[in-house]
Amino acid sequence: MAEDWRKWKTPPGGTGNEFDNAEIGALAHLYRGEVYRSTMWRTRLDATTNWSVVTLGIALSVSYADPLTSALPLLLVGILIVMFLILESRRYRYFNVWRARCRWIETNFYAPLLLRSHRPDPGEWQDVLARDYLTPQYHIGFWRAVGRRLRRNYMWILSFQAVAYFGKVIVHPTPLSSAQEFFARMAAGPISGEAVLAALVILHGAWIWLAIYTRILDKRAHGAREGVSGMG
Repeated sequence: MAEDWRKWKTPPGGTGNEFDNAEIGALAHLYRGEVYRSTMWRTRLDATTNWSVVTLGIALSVSYADPLTSALPLLLVGILIVMFLILESRRYRYFNVWRARCRWIETNFYAPLLLRSHRPDPGEWQDVLARDYLTPQYHIGFWRAVGRRLRRNYMWILSFQAVAYFGKVIVHPTPLSSAQEFFARMAAGPISGEAVLAALVILHGAWIWLAIYTRILDKRAHGAREGVSGMG
């Protein structure tokens, strides 16, 4: 019967005391591979952020090109930005796996190697890393990933989109003179201005709440960095 790897505390055949030269070399190559994968996924994250910025820039150019131009492009681009946010959050969950492994090796292998000037001993950190390779899994949930991308990039993009939209409504084609005119300008076809305003308040209120709430979850999750969950 095959041995159950879930019960391993040190690699079969290993000394359990310290890494030999071959094992240190293998771990160094492993680290290089994880750095490469995290770099590639980081590039994918940057791509979706760039798409959001570019589409927002196009919407700004179209809406502000002429005072008589509708503010609708600035409203619709918000849907695209949310779609890019969802896509980037899914990518971030993959990126976070490689990033966390790199950081785990840095803090538990390379840092002791530099500080103590001798080979780091295998220990619990090694078991955690081995289990993460044997049973790969996401280190964070989808909504926490959304919250992280919001706090990093998209809170600024969505805020700028909201300011640009309301600025367009307020100043073009002429400065506002009444609340009725404000709601009339916000109307989108058969959708009343009041309904559009309510939808925007809900959308922006939701992402602000999500950014704050997931920040609290991150602090709770990493208050005690133990096991695979502590890697992310």
